[in-house]
Amino acid sequence: MANEHEKINYLELPANDLTAVKAFFETVFEWQFTDYGPEYTAFSNAGLEGGFYKGPLRSETQNGAALVVFYSKDLESTEAKITAAGGAIIKPIFGFPGGRRFHFADPCGNEYAVWSDLGLVAE
Repeated sequence: MANEHEKINYLELPANDLTAVKAFFETVFEWQFTDYGPEYTAFSNAGLEGGFYKGPLRSETQNGAALVVFYSKDLESTEAKITAAGGAIIKPIFGFPGGRRFHFADPCGNEYAVWSDLGLVAE
């Protein structure tokens, strides 16, 4: 993907355990990682490239952090993969105009969401 002028290009998140966060995202989302020393790892195959830096803080919406949102064609299957890999569901599946979603935390406590516009129940 080419770099685009004045477009979001990269995302960085904290992680207090780089080994655990890498194993989680490799297992659930098939991300690939490149380590740059003991305190930084870059990820690819995620839709947007980025990295995790070693740090004690977490990215949580209750603290005003931006929310990284994944898309899934099968919300329940993605939720099961997340819990099987050690992620925690912090907001169970709920409906909103246009779809359904849930929030989860990775092994380092960073919050994410997964949404889908598929599998909606007609009212």
